[in-house]
Amino acid sequence: MKNSIAVLGMGRFGQFLTAALSRDGADVLIADNDEETIRKYANLVSCAVKADLNDPEVIRELGLSGVDTAVVAMGSSLDASIMCVMVAKELGVPRVIAKAASLRMGEILRRVGADEIIYPEKESAELTARRLMSSDFLDFFNLGSELCVFSMKPKKDWIGKSLRELRLRDRYHLNVIAIRENGRTSATMDPDQPIDATSEIFAVAKQDDMDRILH
Repeated sequence: MKNSIAVLGMGRFGQFLTAALSRDGADVLIADNDEETIRKYANLVSCAVKADLNDPEVIRELGLSGVDTAVVAMGSSLDASIMCVMVAKELGVPRVIAKAASLRMGEILRRVGADEIIYPEKESAELTARRLMSSDFLDFFNLGSELCVFSMKPKKDWIGKSLRELRLRDRYHLNVIAIRENGRTSATMDPDQPIDATSEIFAVAKQDDMDRILH
């Protein structure tokens, strides 16, 4: 079953998000007041609407009650972001994610109903820092205020050893959730299978433990 996602606001972040969601097969609805942008992405999504996202009646007419997630992607427009968050929650959208340009804006959007706040520049900076600090590090995603999921190449002293031998949970508080080998990703891992140098490890850990893992 496809995820149905509304992207409200088609600035650079909204455009990148829409392209990625469409590529991954999501059922996407987009809305923005820029007709040219809407026309540009219309062939990638299920529904593309030119709309004034400052107007609550217009937002209500978008059909948000039928989506699983609404992403309010207007980090520079507090008024429109507040309106979209409030109307989406009034319509019963299960999950409303809001982009914020500052911590203050994020707090306001959370207070009016946003389930999750994202700070794209902050998260991009964290990802860049992780990559700069460790050549093993590949990708990083926040799962909230404490947890993150990331992928990495095995450290040199991990190669040839099994998960059972490495005891990563005890040593690093790291929970391996999947391993990719030879282009195939598996979540059912043999704890006695030696880790190959070409493997990619997917894991969950507390952000406070990241420095210990990557050094």
